[in-house]
Amino acid sequence: MEQGVKRGYLHNDFKFFHLRDKKSIQFEHHYHDFNKIIIFIDGNVIYNIEGKSYRLKPWDVLFVPGNQVHKPIIAPDQEYERIVIWINNTFLEEHGNAENDLLTCFNIARENKHLVRLGENSLNSIKAILSRIESEIKNRQFGSVILGNALFVQFMVYVNRLQLKPEKQDESIEVEYDEQIQKVIRYINANLDGDLSIATLAGMFYINKYYLMHKFKDNTGYSIHSYVNNKRMQKSAEYIKTGMAPSEAASRCGFNDYSSFVRAFSKMYGAAPKRYYKAAILSKDNVYQVEG
Repeated sequence: MEQGVKRGYLHNDFKFFHLRDKKSIQFEHHYHDFNKIIIFIDGNVIYNIEGKSYRLKPWDVLFVPGNQVHKPIIAPDQEYERIVIWINNTFLEEHGNAENDLLTCFNIARENKHLVRLGENSLNSIKAILSRIESEIKNRQFGSVILGNALFVQFMVYVNRLQLKPEKQDESIEVEYDEQIQKVIRYINANLDGDLSIATLAGMFYINKYYLMHKFKDNTGYSIHSYVNNKRMQKSAEYIKTGMAPSEAASRCGFNDYSSFVRAFSKMYGAAPKRYYKAAILSKDNVYQVEG
């Protein structure tokens, strides 16, 4: 089953979850319009992000950029424990600068380096920071929100350093992917305004179109048509949020028929483009279903 809806929960500056699932659970491929970090603690889990499957080890740190398709594949009858942090990009932008962009870790992840494996020193530091963040979130004393935010900024500085300068443990990361499909995914995301029909993609990458359709769905959980349409919609929504005219956003994202674009956009986001822009400006909170 393909999943074309956003899932998750984002409120204020960031949201911190410490989750344990003791029952057999199944997640579908899904995405969020915000960035997410997962710190895997325990279980038997393979995490798929944009067609790459990572076999996780305790205290692996996963970076899931906004609008990237992902899904945890969890072994039955084993507890799945993790910390999930969902992040307001504006908060990170306000606490960083041009030389120290706290979104760097997600920009690197977009280039398909989603996982950092911790060494002993970094593991102890990460555990200590996360423990203090979790404590402050539960605290109701004076300044708990300020201290919690400060600790979270400290955490983001630390994980950005690890993304920029990985430890030797990164060499042991187990990841599986189909290189041809990865090339197709990268091409699609770099050319959303172009011809992305199945026939064109198959010819460009010298792949039988039926084989391409099967392999793409097998790797990402989406048909090529659905994947392309979702990525175009996501990009157009980003443009519209900046104040770009919906007609220009549609054109830049490969939609040649504006009326069809409006109908599809309204179905996906529950509002026509102009109304969506007004709602995005007025609303600071977005509520979605919590997932792993």
